[in-house]
Amino acid sequence: MMTDPLGDMLTRIRNAQLRGLQTTTCPASRLRANVLEVLQTEGYIRGYAEIEKAGKRDLEIELKYFEGTPVIREIQRVSKPGRRVYTGAKDLKPVRNGLGISIVSTPKGVMSDAAARDANVGGEVLCQVF
Repeated sequence: MMTDPLGDMLTRIRNAQLRGLQTTTCPASRLRANVLEVLQTEGYIRGYAEIEKAGKRDLEIELKYFEGTPVIREIQRVSKPGRRVYTGAKDLKPVRNGLGISIVSTPKGVMSDAAARDANVGGEVLCQVF
């Protein structure tokens, strides 16, 4: 049993980029797909697709590189199973002076910190990407 599925996906992305792989896979879930949707919208990954192998659903993540270096320089989990981190809309700070993003789970769905500030909603800060 996995205690932190989102942390597992972020680690798989990090490890695949360190190896220089074009794609990586992880088990499918709605939260993971929503986080990948935000990463794709913000331009950190090329895309993702849901595939089914032997009755098991997986997400195949297509990683993005620029001149041979990964687009995602740093990706880290903020809110963990042992310590949840919640913040209001006014307290959402830009990551690295606006060069990175925070991914926030809000009542209106999973979105980037900029979108959450525009919608004036707060929530659980899932991860930060730079």
